[in-house]
Amino acid sequence: TMDISSANRLSDPAALPAQTAAPPPAPVEQRALIHAVRAVNAAELFGQENELTFILDRATHRAVVRIVNRDTRQVIRQIPAEHVLRLAEEIT
Repeated sequence: TMDISSANRLSDPAALPAQTAAPPPAPVEQRALIHAVRAVNAAELFGQENELTFILDRATHRAVVRIVNRDTRQVIRQIPAEHVLRLAEEIT
């Protein structure tokens, strides 16, 4: 799973099974994404208590955008929604 949670940590995409793993972003693209997420969070565009995060869903290999509470880690909003990801997983 690639997790850019506040752009502070990245999980190892090699942890995914080789036959189903999505290719990891190129280092330049990855750095640009981390920079963008840090800039958005520094600007507090989602308020002081919330932050933008990105993950790669393991089952569907789709990018997931989340706004989470900084303190509780509760997901405030997720695109696409969890039920949509599970439907996509069932279809494939």
